[in-house]
Amino acid sequence: MTVTKRRWAGGATALLLAATLAGCASASPNSEPDSNATSSDTAAPDTILWADEFDGPAGQRPDDAVWVAEIGNRDDEGWGNDELQYYTDAPENASLDGDGHLVIAALPAADGEDLPCFTVPSCPYTSARLTTAGTVALRTGRVEVRARIPNGTGLLPAIWMLGDNGEIWPAQGEIDIAEVVGGEPDTVYGTAHGPTYFNENGIGAALELDEASGDDFHVYAVDKQRDAITWSVDGVDYLTLTPEDLPAPDDWVFEQDMHLLLNVAVGGDWPGSPDETTAFPAEMAVDYVRMTGEGTLTPAG
Repeated sequence: MTVTKRRWAGGATALLLAATLAGCASASPNSEPDSNATSSDTAAPDTILWADEFDGPAGQRPDDAVWVAEIGNRDDEGWGNDELQYYTDAPENASLDGDGHLVIAALPAADGEDLPCFTVPSCPYTSARLTTAGTVALRTGRVEVRARIPNGTGLLPAIWMLGDNGEIWPAQGEIDIAEVVGGEPDTVYGTAHGPTYFNENGIGAALELDEASGDDFHVYAVDKQRDAITWSVDGVDYLTLTPEDLPAPDDWVFEQDMHLLLNVAVGGDWPGSPDETTAFPAEMAVDYVRMTGEGTLTPAG
């Protein structure tokens, strides 16, 4: 693995590294955690907090005791990025495939469908944005997601976390476990956002895979420890962030419960709009989600 300095296309960041990951196979799990954990409690360190293996029949919606589907195209600047998708809770946009995967699919909207959109009169695409807000949150430990992330101009699929501290973003805190942007199929971005480092000033790294992220499954993970966050792909660490790396160490906001989000966004200021080369449906296939460590489980219902 080689590490060199790199800058975002839109401007400089306080810290941005690029790494090359060559020849790494997707990690195989060492054990099968209980994906049916339902107790509302705080787990001990180094124990399975929660997992979802996405077992179930094709077409079944993900477990609604855990996964909350956010709906619409938010009035506040189209999810803050002038995006073109309308998020739904329809099985066509998020459901199990019957082979142990959750599939989140971005699709062209049906002809004549009226989908209120901040950027245009009606959103031309539908997709899904699933969150564990209010149901599962990691305080200290590890979250890993084995996924095949789609590629294409104008797509922005993401695996990420937001803080539960009650603050308004960016003071809320955000950890982007993996983003694959538009037409950069072999580049994965891991980034942290906080009170004085957000948007183009987010602090993170760009990891160059040896293949397009849509070609195969990879394990995208974050180890969220006290005063340190480490990003990895397939068990290879490529960035560690500490309070000393921030504009001011007091701006560290990650000592809190943080919930998980999975989504496939379409269009927006970053990465731009789809074009004739963009293939739909654009599908993120998720093999599993696993959290180990301390946190909170409060399943809905």
